[in-house]
Amino acid sequence: MTTIAQQPPLRVAIIGGGPAGLMAAEVLARNGVQVALYDAMPSVGRKFLLAGVGGMNITHAEAKPAFLSRYGQRQAAVAELLQDFDADALRAWIHDLGIDTFVGTSGRVFPTDMKAAPLLRAWLKRLRELGVQIHTRHRWLGWDAQGALRISSPAGELAVNTDATLLALGGGSWARLGSDGAWVPLLQARGVPIAPLQASNCGFDVAAWSPFLRDKFAGAPLKNVSLCLPGAAQRLGEFVLTASGIEGSLVYALSAAIRETINQHGSATVHLDLLPQTALNKLQAALSKPRGSQSMAKHLHRQAGIDGVKAALLREQASSAVFNDPAQLASTLKALPIELIRPRPLDEAISTAGGVPFEQLDEHLMLKQLPGTFCAGEMLDWEAPTGGYLLTACFASGRTAAQGLHDWLQSQAQ
Repeated sequence: MTTIAQQPPLRVAIIGGGPAGLMAAEVLARNGVQVALYDAMPSVGRKFLLAGVGGMNITHAEAKPAFLSRYGQRQAAVAELLQDFDADALRAWIHDLGIDTFVGTSGRVFPTDMKAAPLLRAWLKRLRELGVQIHTRHRWLGWDAQGALRISSPAGELAVNTDATLLALGGGSWARLGSDGAWVPLLQARGVPIAPLQASNCGFDVAAWSPFLRDKFAGAPLKNVSLCLPGAAQRLGEFVLTASGIEGSLVYALSAAIRETINQHGSATVHLDLLPQTALNKLQAALSKPRGSQSMAKHLHRQAGIDGVKAALLREQASSAVFNDPAQLASTLKALPIELIRPRPLDEAISTAGGVPFEQLDEHLMLKQLPGTFCAGEMLDWEAPTGGYLLTACFASGRTAAQGLHDWLQSQAQ
């Protein structure tokens, strides 16, 4: 009787326990691969859980062309990732975990209970049942001379030998949650070019607010306004005045364009429309009415509804001469210039741009310089605004890299 030697299961290490790494672990485990996932933090999914504070925006329900446009210069590359796992597929996957979703009025998609924790708990239960081994407080330190992964653990440094490795280490924001960018020099040392990490979905600083504006209005929201860079379309929304500048959803939507303008010119001037629902000619007519003995503050309040933080910001940014000319005042209210000089620090940003360029990866997200090493998630060089676009691409890239890794392992075995 001939005995056929049974091949040992293929072993894969995944470094990083965010959405991309966890999704990769699920795909590989379902394909019979022995998966060990390592994360430096005491628990996995920490940034994912923080993103769920105030409402877990998991993806967006807008039409695919508009959805793909949110990825800017990397639209074509991200479209490939989303080809087999788009927003609809992501919702179906969530439903299969036993979590219902709904579409909000803005088109954003949320779990019914608006929370991230139940989704993560159900997902981790599935991964455990699939045999995925999760090692927390295990930090990747690179490779040793023999090519084994160097892992710092509570028991000391480990040398981990694997058949392939998938890196899903996040960007460089929110270091306290694990995305600290410490992987950049490790890959650079192996000859992998890295696009510099930059803040995305972030606030920006002005040169300086006056003490009055800073002390009285820092933290005040500007609602029902629109913002744009010169020559670009206005975007409606709201943002917050900070002690050093501006931040909030409307600013985040423009952050990539603002940051690149600053990179090129040293500063960026945005134009703020304080009254986007009011036509310029109507505003001019209202402000041209005699104000008699009324103060300018009263006149602006009565004729245009401008008061509070909007009035204070107008006073801050407009010259005194503007208030003597109703036409000029109306134009300023419709395009108040604010000069921004730098993004807020990287660690304050919601996400990061930069990372591993797609040009350094094959179509399966394997590093050309390091065969058998794959990358996924926010450590790739792409960015997107908030609204579910970031998470959707992270999930999809984890699936793409995992399937590519599995196919590569199969090809090596032949």
